[in-house]
Amino acid sequence: MRVLTVIGARPQFIKAGPVSAALKKLGVDEIIVHTGQHYDCSMSQIFFDELHLKPPDINLNVGSGSHGVQTGAMLAALDPVITSAKPDCVLVFGDTNSTLAGALAAVKLHIPVAHVEAGLRAFNRAIPEEINRLVADSISDLLLAPTETAVKNLLAEGIPEQRILRTGDVMFDAAIMYGELALRSAILDRLGLVPQQYVLATVHRADNTDNAARLGAIVGGLVGASAKLKVIWPVHPRTRKALSSMDLGFHLPRTVVLTEPLGYLDMLQLERNATVIVTDSGGVQKEAFFCEVPCVTLRDETEWTELIGLGWNVLCPPVSSEAIAGAILSRRLQRGLSGTPYGDGNAAHRIAEAVTNVARVPPALPGWQ
Repeated sequence: MRVLTVIGARPQFIKAGPVSAALKKLGVDEIIVHTGQHYDCSMSQIFFDELHLKPPDINLNVGSGSHGVQTGAMLAALDPVITSAKPDCVLVFGDTNSTLAGALAAVKLHIPVAHVEAGLRAFNRAIPEEINRLVADSISDLLLAPTETAVKNLLAEGIPEQRILRTGDVMFDAAIMYGELALRSAILDRLGLVPQQYVLATVHRADNTDNAARLGAIVGGLVGASAKLKVIWPVHPRTRKALSSMDLGFHLPRTVVLTEPLGYLDMLQLERNATVIVTDSGGVQKEAFFCEVPCVTLRDETEWTELIGLGWNVLCPPVSSEAIAGAILSRRLQRGLSGTPYGDGNAAHRIAEAVTNVARVPPALPGWQ
């Protein structure tokens, strides 16, 4: 069997690692296509190198651009690739433009689509990722849902039950798979950090970085919290550009340490040893939970509602610096309830087995042969 995997962004590289390993064990011929959505070395190549991932067979080198321009370029480039490869299934991950383009390109060519991380909903269509999820789920043949909540969302939207499989979360697999390797990271020494004596922050979503008021509140909140705890902030390229253009990244106190984007192993080590994690990333929210570290999410909503229910995560919309600083400092040493909403660490195996049986799944669209 031949599977064509479409990836293009940092979290997809991490998720693809365990799944590619599971597909290889089953003897599946996998072709990996990198769209080039994330192309900076610190956002792309480092993950293939340090996680020993199979290098992409094809790199489309699409690069950045508006949502329409970027997605359109991916579609145009994927069409001949899929036509030439003749895969039995196209595998897509998550909720990026690469996800949407991979699913659409395959559907147009009548190739079955399997979507990892199906069924996530923020119930806010102003978020670009929400549109990508909704479209990808509606046209995918096999919806690989990480949680029971995701399954319920799909059923509520009328997706036939036989097209849905709850697999668990493959990011939990990755945390287990690479956990011991991350212990070798020297990031704490490099940054002069003491475990449980710092806050780790990440910010990358457009609704935060492209809004001066929200980004200003975030910077002010981190500065406020840094009066009591050092803040380590690996800065996404989009965020760094926004900080510069809005004149927000200058004159920060020495207790707010900006770094370049970090690889997965360094991030995992920083997450494990932080006293609080502050983020607008879905993946980092879950990694905080895996590391049993309290999290403050700088958004109005989250797809990972299980973390709110268990008490490991709180939402803090970035509208007030004081509220953000207060939320960060109040979360120190806080713990949530125990639970296993993201499975048992065998999601990749379930995904690989399901993909090999994709031909048995009723097609997403009636009339397909």
